[in-house]
Order: sequence, then structure tokens, then C-alpha cells
Amino acid sequence: MTLKAKMTLEKDFTVAEIDNRIYGSFIEHLGRAVYGGIYEPGHPEADESGFRQDVSKLIRDLRVPIVRYPGGNFVSGYNWEDGVGPRENRPRRLDLAWRTTETNQFGTNEFVDWARGVGAEVMMAVNLGTRGIDEARNLIEYCNHPGGTYWSDLRKQHGYAQPHAIKTWCLGNEMDGPWQIGHKTAEEYGRLALETAKVMRWVDPTIELVSCGSSNTSMPTFPQYEATSLEHTYEAVDYVSLHQYYGNRSGDTASYLAYSLDLDHFIRTIKSTCDYIKAKKRSKKTLNLSFDEWNVWFHSNEADKKIEPWSVAPPQLEDVYTFEDALLVGSMLITLLKHADRVKIACLAQLVNVIAPIMTVNGGGSWKQTIYYPYLHTSVYGRGIALQPVISSPKYDSKEFTDVPYLDSTAVYNPELEEITLIAVNRSLEESLSLACDIRSYPGYGVIEHIVLEHEDLKAVNTLEQEAVKPHNGGNASARDGLLEAVLPKHSWNVIRLGKNRG
Repeated sequence: MTLKAKMTLEKDFTVAEIDNRIYGSFIEHLGRAVYGGIYEPGHPEADESGFRQDVSKLIRDLRVPIVRYPGGNFVSGYNWEDGVGPRENRPRRLDLAWRTTETNQFGTNEFVDWARGVGAEVMMAVNLGTRGIDEARNLIEYCNHPGGTYWSDLRKQHGYAQPHAIKTWCLGNEMDGPWQIGHKTAEEYGRLALETAKVMRWVDPTIELVSCGSSNTSMPTFPQYEATSLEHTYEAVDYVSLHQYYGNRSGDTASYLAYSLDLDHFIRTIKSTCDYIKAKKRSKKTLNLSFDEWNVWFHSNEADKKIEPWSVAPPQLEDVYTFEDALLVGSMLITLLKHADRVKIACLAQLVNVIAPIMTVNGGGSWKQTIYYPYLHTSVYGRGIALQPVISSPKYDSKEFTDVPYLDSTAVYNPELEEITLIAVNRSLEESLSLACDIRSYPGYGVIEHIVLEHEDLKAVNTLEQEAVKPHNGGNASARDGLLEAVLPKHSWNVIRLGKNRG
């Protein structure tokens, strides 16, 4: 039996123009994200700066537009001054967030150099855990002020005559979490973030700022933490942050593939909370969202308990992703695109080795995890205008969710290339899904290719030696007389690209 679903794409039914930063990522001083990940001096593929070029190539292919740094929990105990200047003078520190030793051989300037090398902007976080206003104003002066002052001239002494001109800044990280160094109540955080924002804008009025929201939806203070802290920061910032991770701990794949419904609810709740504060303040400003940590994270939890404390760059949070993880990551990307009117920045956490699409061997090779591919496809083909498709799909109930559509889908129109990208997940574990899509609003469009990511084994993984899960372009989508038809294999990720006929 084949399931049947219908969709209509109408040129005037749009969500918003997509901010390319929705395809951002994250590098924290955690595990092997930096050391052995993006930075490994002496590696056969390392350049003169120590940056692994095999890794940089995989990242450039993803077209990652922005990368958040240096944390994460790490930033709440980080002294940024430790990571600049001559390496031989940089101190080794205990990182209390992850119980490791930080060598500080890689810091702010190295990160800026690396980010530019892979074509990404920098999203910098300031420490509002152990530090605060003074550290933030000094850091932004070091990074963004042209010269003639102590910190900007110190940057010049370190070999950087021109300012880094970092535009986007996070005011701390997960400050609602009791695990956070310098954890703060919503009232405490709101006051500190407001005053920090004020002085940072005095140094550089052109920056954008992100206020911390709840660490996840299970926090007992969610969403009151947002409401209370935004009472202070609403007019001073441009975004509020969201973080969310999922995992299939129960082994219930039907529920697991539906977690994007929970993600949708999370985003809608934060939108509503922001708009409540907007109404309460009688503000004309609409606050956007920065979903600056999201991914699947659960596979490595037990292994991480066995790591020797205070080691340097141990293999932490090294989730080995399955094919079903790739399907959920695909649905999470679809959900972010559905909210492109308010979600302007999003960071897949993280980029290399640590809950990441890219893995490496120290001194050896690198490879693409299963989740690399939905991230690649949406980043490369999902740029332009997010459409609002009208979808009719059969549904199922699972242990955790009811009325789950088998078809999870959205579409993007790129006016520059005159292309449409239809992205779809078939959640059915047993049946293929026949899709009929009305594209009469786009006359003269035909199928360029139908990319499919599929595997019989939902637990299949990729390794350095074997890429078991990889896409093919053998999908059977076709378009004629304003109707797109395709069969989406059971539990599959699909990217159907359409272009305007030039004849």
C-alpha cells in the first residue's frame, strides 16, 4: 500500500525571505571541536595556521554562513585575554564547565582567521557568568574598535591592524541553567544583560545582540524566564536565544521522528512570549529569534561519564549519528524554515566532532556523518523565500504524539536562480508516500533532480571506512502541466529541485 498526500505551492503564499544565517553552526572549546577538529598543527592536512584543510573543505561545501563561539557552557568561565597574544605566554586553565584542561593555544584571533577561511561570519559570546560588563566592553573594543585605545592597540600588537568587525554578539549562555557557572535568576540576568548591552553598543552602535532564553522547554522556569528577562532587555537586543536537543532514548522511532512537532510548539511559545512583552511595553519593535543551539544529542551520554577529569581535548559528546537521526535533523530544518519570519539565526550544535555532522581522527582522516546531508541540502538549496505550502497528508498516532503527518515538508523559492526546492521527509516506517503537488503558480517549471537519502536500516551509521548512508539522485519526481508527482520512499529524506525551462 502507498500513502497519498497532496500539496499546493502558490507564489503569493510565503512565510518570509530566509536569512541565510539560519544555516549557521557552533564551535565551542569542548572535546575535540577545536583541538583535533578545526585546528591540529602538524596534521598532514593542516595549513601554516594549523587549520585542517580537509575539515575546512567539508565546511565550505556546507556554505555555513555564521559560527557561534566560544560557547556554550565554556564561555561562562572563560577569560578571553588568555587566548590572545604569543602562544608561549598563554596560561593553561581548568575548564570547570566540562572538567577538562584548556591550553588556550587557540583563541579569538585564530577563530576569526579560521571563520574567514571557511567563508563564515563570527557570532561571539561574552562571559556573563564569572565576568560581566567590564569584560564585554573590553572584548568588543579589542575586536571592533579601529585603534588608538589600549585594547584596540593590543589587537594591533597581536598582528591585526584592521578590526574584526564582529556584528553578532550573545549576552552569555544558558544563564537559567543551575549547571551554568554564574547561574542567574531571570531578574538578575535581565539587569546584567541590559547594562552589558548598553556599554557594548556605546563601543560599537552597529552590532546585533542576542539575549538568553531558556536552556530548553523542560526548564521549570520556561517560558517565564524569557518574559522576566525580556522585561529588561527587550528594547536593547535584537534576538532572544532558543536551545533544544532531542534523543531517541526509548527506542520509539515513530515518536522520535515526530519531535519536530515539539520544536514547532517551542518556537510558537517563544514567539508568543516575545509578542506579549512587545504588547506590554507598547513597543513598535518585533523581536526575532536566534535558535543558536539545536541538534540530536544522546548517544554519547554514557561514554562521557568515563572521561578522565582534567584531560586535554578528550573525545567528549562524540555522538555517532544513525540514519533515523538524519531524518529528525531534516525535519528540524524544515521546522526552522517554516518559521523563517522570526527565526533569523540558527546554529546546528556543533560543527566538528562534538555532536557534529563532521568527524575526524587525530592525525588521520575526516568523514561525513549521516546528519551532514540534510544540513548540506538545505543550506545549499534552501536559500531565497520560504513558501507556505498547503499540505494534506495522512496522519498517525505514536506513544508521545497524536495526529502526526506522515509528510513533513516545506518549499523554498529562489528568485535569482528561478528555482524551487521542495524538501520532504516521509515519516512512515512501512510505506512509501505518493505526493501530488500543484505547481500551476509556477508555469514552465520542470524537475532538475530528485535527491533521496534512504536506508533500510534506521540504525545505519557512517564511519571513516564506510559511508553507508549517502544520498542519490535517483528519485522519480516528474512535472507536467502544472503537476509535480513523486514517490517518497518509506522513512526517507527528499530534495526535489525544480527550475524554469529556458526553451
